[in-house]
Amino acid sequence: MEDRIFAKPIEKQFEFDREVASVFDDMIARSVPFYKANLRLIASLVVASVQEGARIYDLGCSTGSLLIEIAKRSDKKLQLIGLDNAGAMIERARNKAKAFGVDVEFVEADILDYPFQEADIFIANYTMQFIRPLRREKFIAKLFAHLKPGGLFFMSEKIISEDKRLNKQLIDIYHDFKKGQGYSEYEIAQKREALENVLVPYTLGENEEMLKNCGFSYVEPIFRWANFATFYAKKDRDGSL
Repeated sequence: MEDRIFAKPIEKQFEFDREVASVFDDMIARSVPFYKANLRLIASLVVASVQEGARIYDLGCSTGSLLIEIAKRSDKKLQLIGLDNAGAMIERARNKAKAFGVDVEFVEADILDYPFQEADIFIANYTMQFIRPLRREKFIAKLFAHLKPGGLFFMSEKIISEDKRLNKQLIDIYHDFKKGQGYSEYEIAQKREALENVLVPYTLGENEEMLKNCGFSYVEPIFRWANFATFYAKKDRDGSL
């Protein structure tokens, strides 16, 4: 279904409700540059990195596209768990997994309070940016503590530039991208207003510093387009900080 949510006046801040869930796949593909290519990149790295029986969490899994892609690609038996606090998203994810005939567990839950088991990989695609800054680093430290030695964390985020002039240019380029995807000036302005103070981005450097502060020994951006980036973070095999 085509995303036309912001073609009408907004009445509230942005939230992942049933209306958003119904158009989410179209919304994300048209709102995040190279979303599908980045999803395939992460899926490829996950499949190449895991062993039989690996436990993988997707935090803020939305409609489940990434875990379904991993399940389709891998010839190993994996424990794939998608978490999202939006029931409508989980419902759509379960239906998609059933349609593709893949074994993925989708759970409606608040990731901040979820009792994680030891994991081989955590994935958070455009999720951390919705966690308030005061809680964000502590939550990532919690993920680090639940990662096995040698475990991985993939984090995709919208970012801002430290250079104000460059930041404005990148925002303008992103604005043109959305127009090129068929969104009107009105829809773009409406969504920007709805996300105000809901989505709080960091700079590239701030994200890297946060991941290292949480204990990750190796951090590298593996994808970037303008004001979007994906980070690969690895925990030492001896489990030390």
